[in-house]
Amino acid sequence: MERKRSLDFWPEAGLDDGDPAEKKQLLLCADFTTIASCEAAVARRYLTENAWEMERALNAYFEPRAEEGAVPHRPETAPEPGSCVDLTSEEPADPTCSGSHAPDSLRQEDGSAFSLITWNIDGLDLSNLLERAKGVCSFLALYSPDVVFLQEVIPPYYSFLKKRASNYTIVTGHTEGYFTAIMLKKSRVTFKSQEIIPFPKTKMMRNLLCVHASVSGNGLCLMTSHLESTREHAQERMNQLKMVLKKMQEAPESATVIFAGDTNLRDREVTQCGGLPGNVSDVWEFLGKPKHCQYTWDTQANSNLGIRAVSRHRFDRIFFRAAADGGHIIPQSLDLLGLEKLDCGRFPSDHWGLLCNLDVIL
Repeated sequence: MERKRSLDFWPEAGLDDGDPAEKKQLLLCADFTTIASCEAAVARRYLTENAWEMERALNAYFEPRAEEGAVPHRPETAPEPGSCVDLTSEEPADPTCSGSHAPDSLRQEDGSAFSLITWNIDGLDLSNLLERAKGVCSFLALYSPDVVFLQEVIPPYYSFLKKRASNYTIVTGHTEGYFTAIMLKKSRVTFKSQEIIPFPKTKMMRNLLCVHASVSGNGLCLMTSHLESTREHAQERMNQLKMVLKKMQEAPESATVIFAGDTNLRDREVTQCGGLPGNVSDVWEFLGKPKHCQYTWDTQANSNLGIRAVSRHRFDRIFFRAAADGGHIIPQSLDLLGLEKLDCGRFPSDHWGLLCNLDVIL
């Protein structure tokens, strides 16, 4: 993405030096109130009652015990349909996008289809975070992807996802600051192992997260990253791309390799790196460069950042390397997600998400 990310964005910026324990509690309260949309006093109560452990406190808040004196946090009037999406529900929520088509559930059940979503969810923007998180979750509930690649996850968002998406195994590239995550649907994708490859010269806490898994008997090597942002870090971004492509080449030949993430790449930078290896495809190009998916970061259409200047880029990309024995998983379609504003008047993220459907040759 175009804007510069800085740790100064975090609430700790501006806090006076003082007792470290008290400072940590203030930060936890700030995170809790953001994700739960509650008053600071309520946040402090739940955190205190749960030994200042964020995940326990959020779990207690979202599913309180039915006991006298419990702090009410749900509206007394019924919420609007789809305003609170539980990913564990069998019933999908209404879509908040147009022009996309859900994968055929019958094909998914018989193993002949595979789907993924990749999305920079902009967790660093704390405004309307809970509603935007629910917006992202509504798409996960609707399309029920086998794999989800996320960037710009923050700890409260991670806790929210673990609670709402209990049918997924969630693997993260870090646990502090902001980080990437790969979510695997437990009923379809078998987790095997994970590894994190650091980017030695990153200035923005970036790395490459790799997960080894399988689906319908096919080996998978799944990768995500959030490559270095902004124009002035183009060289580091290109160095990181080279590391990603090298790792894709080194993956076992029997595995299908999929990288999906926020690359921040301009086409000229890919060219300057020598292009993609012959056996690695850019899925958007592989599918004929569909125009409706050309831009995933578009300040002309997406008003979340309030940027007046028009800036349109294909920052979010999916790279694909077929298994050496002919390839049993083939990309079939690509669509954008998150194209309509939520009730809060903002989009789920400043990035559009990408939904990719693939065929599994049995």
